[in-house]
Amino acid sequence: MRVVVIGYGVQGKKRFRFAGADAVGVVEPLGEAPEIRWKDIREVPHELYDAAILCVPDEAKPPIVKFLIQAGKHILTEKPFYCSSEQELIDLEQAARQSGSILKTAYNHRFEPHFVAMRKLINSRKLAKIYRCRMFYGNGTARLVRESAWRDKNAGVLPDLGSHLLDTLRFWFGDIPDNFRIISANRFENKSPDHVVIGSTGLDFNIELEMTLLSWRNHFTCDIFAENGSAHIESLCKWGPSKFTYRKRIFPSGRPIEEAVELVQDDPTWELEYSSFKAMVTANQPTDLSDDLWLHKTLHRLSAEVA
Repeated sequence: MRVVVIGYGVQGKKRFRFAGADAVGVVEPLGEAPEIRWKDIREVPHELYDAAILCVPDEAKPPIVKFLIQAGKHILTEKPFYCSSEQELIDLEQAARQSGSILKTAYNHRFEPHFVAMRKLINSRKLAKIYRCRMFYGNGTARLVRESAWRDKNAGVLPDLGSHLLDTLRFWFGDIPDNFRIISANRFENKSPDHVVIGSTGLDFNIELEMTLLSWRNHFTCDIFAENGSAHIESLCKWGPSKFTYRKRIFPSGRPIEEAVELVQDDPTWELEYSSFKAMVTANQPTDLSDDLWLHKTLHRLSAEVA
């Protein structure tokens, strides 16, 4: 599969590196890196590439996606995939299916080893009834966002990090209702919200998601409390060491039986996600934007409240 990367910022550089020999060049209007061969995707001869990876600002994604679908190209786009409306997403899904294009939004944390382990544990039903799930995702990029020409606006950290957390819930629990509410939203350093907490009581268990640009040490935590025990994730591989802990409850009380796995390794998610995308293309897997539609609806409603 021959790939062009569109946009050559932080994410674009990662995507180009992990595409490896598949990458035929970069589309980027600014910069002079040797990998940059074109200023606009319309300049790239159609016969030179089969797929594109989009690493551009949210507003720029839909028109580029439309162009690529019309050209019959496959697309991996950075999250979140925002459109002007839900109907536009539905139309793009239908257009992709008709043209044979495979359109996928990148959520690389689905390939985090401990996220996969958590999903397996939940699906095994060893935890039995789940009472509560809480997640925290923080980094220290508030100043970088504030100084960006396009990032410090609208709902800020909510679509940026919140999209990862909401997608993780879908990855673990499947189709969940859209009844999240804003618990708190603050603008401590930025014009847009840089610290947001949302929650839901719409399932059989409570959910709390906290996201911030003000965690000076990048960090992720998850705690799931349940009838037969609890499960915990501390940190991601890229910020390691990363630890997954499963605690099996002792009845009627007592110190639980604990199983823990700690990983000290490079971030494997980028390579795994690209390999998964290639496998989808090889299998000719139809485009499915159901997760994007759910996220669009949820994030659009919550973003309107905080922005």
